[in-house]
Amino acid sequence: MSIEFLFRGLVIGFSIAAPVGPIGVLCIRRTLANGRAIGFVSGLGAATADSVYGAVAALGLTVISSFLVDQQTWFRLIGGAFLLYLGVRTFRARPAENAAVTRKSSGLTGAYFSTLVLTLTNPATILSFVAIFAGLGIAETEGDRVGALALVVGVFGGSAVWWLLLSGGVSLLRSRLTPARLRWINWFSGAILTGFGLLALVGAVV
Repeated sequence: MSIEFLFRGLVIGFSIAAPVGPIGVLCIRRTLANGRAIGFVSGLGAATADSVYGAVAALGLTVISSFLVDQQTWFRLIGGAFLLYLGVRTFRARPAENAAVTRKSSGLTGAYFSTLVLTLTNPATILSFVAIFAGLGIAETEGDRVGALALVVGVFGGSAVWWLLLSGGVSLLRSRLTPARLRWINWFSGAILTGFGLLALVGAVV
């Protein structure tokens, strides 16, 4: 049964991570500008957040999930403001003279925690997990802690696989990028992130 939960978690984690939203745009831009490691670690931050919400749904922690949903307006405001910050920062960023320069560990840490926080500020994600778990007949894992743990591990693993594939595929394009093209990518990515931020803020107050 645990193997079955692990496999289902892999499929769920991959499926939830795959749609390209603000985190995907951010991961692509960071991979192009700073390298595959930064892009992949950025994705791992999102994968960690997904596994946290997956754990809340799988373990039936209704008190936590209810609190997150009830306070989602504040979370959206925080997330929207953060996206606006990232969007403006990306739009104004100057392309690195050498895109192959390896970043320090502090850059990896910042990339990880920024996407972790950004993903956690979208508590509506937990509703997606609850709906998917219910649809697959695995909404109730409270009596099977091992199965629930396998499910959460699978969610993280599936999400991580997607970010590895995305950052690896995008990194293949880096050798063709000139500073001028990177500048256009920064402007385009910044505009998209800013748009996502504005939508999150509008959705929080409407």
